[in-house]
Amino acid sequence: MLLTRLEGLREGIIMNRPSKIIKSPYVADVLLNGKEIMVHTPSLGCCGLSERGSNVLMMPIEKKKNKEEKCIYRVVLSIYKENELAQEQYIGIYPLLAENIVEECIKKNGLQFLKNIKSYTKQTEILNSKFDFTGIDENNIPFILEVKNVPLADYVDCSKKEKKKIIDKLDKSDINKKIAYFPDGYRKSSNDIVSPRALKHINELCEIKKVSKTRTICCFVIERTDVDVFQPSHIDEVYRKAVQEAWISGVEIMALMVRWERDGTCRLVNNSVPIKLFEEIGPINRG
Repeated sequence: MLLTRLEGLREGIIMNRPSKIIKSPYVADVLLNGKEIMVHTPSLGCCGLSERGSNVLMMPIEKKKNKEEKCIYRVVLSIYKENELAQEQYIGIYPLLAENIVEECIKKNGLQFLKNIKSYTKQTEILNSKFDFTGIDENNIPFILEVKNVPLADYVDCSKKEKKKIIDKLDKSDINKKIAYFPDGYRKSSNDIVSPRALKHINELCEIKKVSKTRTICCFVIERTDVDVFQPSHIDEVYRKAVQEAWISGVEIMALMVRWERDGTCRLVNNSVPIKLFEEIGPINRG
């Protein structure tokens, strides 16, 4: 299913992040047509997908009236090629893309778990959070839908330090059987929570579900196609346990997969990716 297309994409190479001129981690120097320009990097380094040496695709930033923009492009896709035999993956690393993807799925009735909805609104404040979508499903039951972007995948879900110990033992015979995982990112200590915001969202979905008949849904959007399963990451055990508790309490945990192309087109390729929540049981597809 064709979902959307990004217009005006330009390919560049990240030379510095942060930029030499603006020392914010959200700004990078990118080589474009032989000239270095400053661009917005909303996903920071994205665990290597948006760091020095990364090939990326950027889209123009819409100019705001009476405001001079330091960056005229924003990094949205990372170009990843695992080895010489592998095909290039265009991985969505701009977090807002996931929300746009889900909205297009809603408009085109492409969500297996949320068909024929009666109505929806965006960015609704409930408790202490602002959730991506709220609405009424086909059975007149209210729903809350929170979306999380998943650009990361690997053959094993563990910290870099642990990965170094087992790197030579990993089975890489099928490059399309990676584990997509969320969350991961910079933190000062390995005991820190990766994303306090994501933790708050899943905990509040769980809280709402326990006291109401509202459908509460957390949808993970995998923006690459070299994976066959998703799981909340062992890198953040606090978040992982929160997702497990939410599922047990009735929160629907779902995962989608999309494919990006060089021309900016995005297609839905799997609207029910298997999810592994617990080590002792296999992947689930239950909402």
